[in-house]
Amino acid sequence: MARTTPHDPAAPRLAALAALLADETRASFCLALLDGRAWTAGELARGAGVAPSTASEHLGKLVAGGLLTEERQGRHRYLRLADGRIAQLVEELAAHAQPGARTPPRTLRESSLQHALARGRTCYDHLAGLLGIRITDAMTEHGLLRQDTGFALTEDGLHWFGALGIPLGTTSRRPLARGCLDWTERRPHLAGVSGAALCRHALDAGWCERVGTGRAVRATPAGERALAEHLGIEPASLTAC
Repeated sequence: MARTTPHDPAAPRLAALAALLADETRASFCLALLDGRAWTAGELARGAGVAPSTASEHLGKLVAGGLLTEERQGRHRYLRLADGRIAQLVEELAAHAQPGARTPPRTLRESSLQHALARGRTCYDHLAGLLGIRITDAMTEHGLLRQDTGFALTEDGLHWFGALGIPLGTTSRRPLARGCLDWTERRPHLAGVSGAALCRHALDAGWCERVGTGRAVRATPAGERALAEHLGIEPASLTAC
C-alpha cells in the first residue's frame, strides 16, 4: 500500500495567497502601493488602465486576503499595503519574477518610467533601485553596515545615524537592519528600521525628491552633495543605468 504524504495545513493558505497575486491587475496594484502611500481606488484603476468597477472587485479580494488595508474618508476609499512584511513579499517576488532580459517597453512613457524606477524608487518605506544599492554599498565600504552574516549596523553605523540627527526608534518590533532583494539590481538593499529612517530623512531634508506621482525618486543636487560628503558616493554613479 502506497504511503500518503500528510496534508500540510499551510498549503491552502499558500495557494490562496498565490491566487491573489496571479492576476496582472492585482499585481499592478500591489506594485504601485510599494511607494508606501495610500492611493484611492480611482487612482489605482487609472494607473492599471481598468474600469473603476473592475478595480473595486480586485481591490476587495486583496483586502479580504490581507494584502491591503483600506480606509474610507468621505466618498473616497484609500488603500495601502497591509504592512512592511507584505511590501517585502511583493518586492522579492518581483525580483524573482524578472527574467534574464527585461520585457522591452512598449511606449516612450513606459520606457521613461522603467528607467526612473531603476535609478531610484521607494520600496514601501526605504530606498531601492540604483540609489538604494549605491547607498547600501557605500555604507558597507565605510564600515557602517555589515552584510557578511545578514544585515547589521555596526557601532560606527549607529554613531553615523546619530551624527546626522536621524533617530532610530527602539520600540519597533522590526529589525534595525535587514536586506531586501532589489528587483531591478537583483541584489539586496538596506531595509528595516534604519532603512526607513534614512529614506524619511532623505525626503524630509531634500536629499531626494519624488518623480511624478509614483514611487520613483531621484537625488537632488543637495542630496548629491550630501551623499558625496557623508558616504563618498560620486554623483555620476547614481545615474549609471
